[in-house]
Amino acid sequence: MLQFRFPTVLKELFQSNLKRPLSGIARIKTSSPTSYCFRTACHDVRALSKLKTFHAGGYRPLLYPSTGVKYYCTKTEDGVTATEQTKKDETSKEAATEKRRKAGILPSLEDLLFYTIAEGQEKIPAHKFITALKATGLRTGDPRLRECMEMLKITLKTTTDGVMLDRHLFKKCVQSNIVLLTQAFRKKFVVPDFLSFASHIDDLYHSAKKLSGGQVADYIPQLAKFSPDLWAVSLCTVDGQRHTVGDTKVPFCLQSCVKPLKYAIAVHDHGTEYVHRFIGKEPSGLRFNKLFLNDDDKPHNPMVNAGAIVCTSLIKQGASNAEKFDYVMNFLNKMAGNEYVGFSNATFQSERESGDRNFAIGYYLKEKKCFPEGTDMTSILDFYFQLCSIEVTCESASVMAATLANGGFCPITGERVLSPESVRNTLSLMHSCGMYDFSGQFAFHVGLPAKSGVAGGILLVVPNVMGIMCWSPPLDKLGNSVRGIQFCTDLVSLCNFHNYDNLRHFAKKLDPRREGGDQRQLSFGPMDYESLQKELALKDTLWKKVSPAENDVDSSTTVVYRMKGAGDQN
Repeated sequence: MLQFRFPTVLKELFQSNLKRPLSGIARIKTSSPTSYCFRTACHDVRALSKLKTFHAGGYRPLLYPSTGVKYYCTKTEDGVTATEQTKKDETSKEAATEKRRKAGILPSLEDLLFYTIAEGQEKIPAHKFITALKATGLRTGDPRLRECMEMLKITLKTTTDGVMLDRHLFKKCVQSNIVLLTQAFRKKFVVPDFLSFASHIDDLYHSAKKLSGGQVADYIPQLAKFSPDLWAVSLCTVDGQRHTVGDTKVPFCLQSCVKPLKYAIAVHDHGTEYVHRFIGKEPSGLRFNKLFLNDDDKPHNPMVNAGAIVCTSLIKQGASNAEKFDYVMNFLNKMAGNEYVGFSNATFQSERESGDRNFAIGYYLKEKKCFPEGTDMTSILDFYFQLCSIEVTCESASVMAATLANGGFCPITGERVLSPESVRNTLSLMHSCGMYDFSGQFAFHVGLPAKSGVAGGILLVVPNVMGIMCWSPPLDKLGNSVRGIQFCTDLVSLCNFHNYDNLRHFAKKLDPRREGGDQRQLSFGPMDYESLQKELALKDTLWKKVSPAENDVDSSTTVVYRMKGAGDQN
């Protein structure tokens, strides 16, 4: 395995924007009588409380947010105006730094990245850069790296050997995507040790592969043609890190896995209040294809067939089925980052020919006036069968799941696809109703939002971390993938992804969100105050304050932070 280590000097330079040396007493020229400003970058959070005495003794602190440096100025007759002078000093320092950088005295981010990969060599092979990039979890086909990859191809054609890159050529290739690349190589993604985590996923995959139980669904003839040996797992993190293992490029139909997606589209378009005029929010406790409504004569939730059929009728009302289908496909393509989303006409025809139960549910819903006024029920059922017959691969579906995990933004394009309201509601219903009659047990043992389908897929979401798609056609008696259920259970047994794994005093589990993975809690010792502030800002989505309380400034209290989990709020 290729190891990347910073030489000490480079590491210091790379982190120079996070450090500020302790300064001594600085005399500041003013028009008023001579006064002194004591400038300090506090090296211990606990020491901040001790400054109360200093304030009471006739001094007043000036804190400049841009620098994190406090100035304590003695009182004078005419007062002290250190602010303007300080801003000038900071501006001149930044200008000097930028000038030295342009002059080549200080290395740029592109240079530092080159030195990191080159490990002392003057040139690096292009394949070494690609290998290092893949080790971070990024792919060369990532849309965010398009400019970098295109420039790399062009640049290699101009080199004498077509393989090696010197520092200047490397800089030319990466400069358009340097921010993303710097985050990747500095391990600032949500899963910093990605290779290690990917190896754990592989182990879980091979463990579940040994299972041989279950039956391939045959009530839809086209589904019965899939081999029971097919098994695939694909994941995509909220930072676009990707890993796949198994038959991840084989297309299969979403079937019921499309239900949360079309519900999200309906809420995105119409809002929660309108959608739930027609559909409930409670688990039914019954089989997914039962002819049964709640006490208000509404389907129990959008994850069972009755609720999904009504939900289908809310999308692009008044448009033709062709327009509706294109509209949903456009949404799904955006959710998948423009990766494979197709359609199986054979499955659609097979569903329609064998869909007596769904036709019965449709007529029952029509009788109970569950549809919006003017709805053509038979046309809606055709559209319902079409949506169930949409094809994906494990890879493209994992990006869809990651879009839900990322609050509606597609991780590999950065595009906002769904509203926060629609994502929150969708994940809530997936958590409570997404796994057929197994939903309660799944919430108990796995504790994550998920949706299964009779084609063998399980769409799993780890909020703020990643999306996963598992696919294996053999189903258990409740209609869930046998291997998929085992994989999800094993994953949460290994990693602290369960919604309640983050309660204090719990047994430790592997935390892929932390470098090293085995620590759940961290206590900050004495350190530079500005660095602490910047580090906390950088880690805002990953850390949660444990103690002290918000206004507790007792000097004896150590500030403690712990990693956020799937159940924590931002």
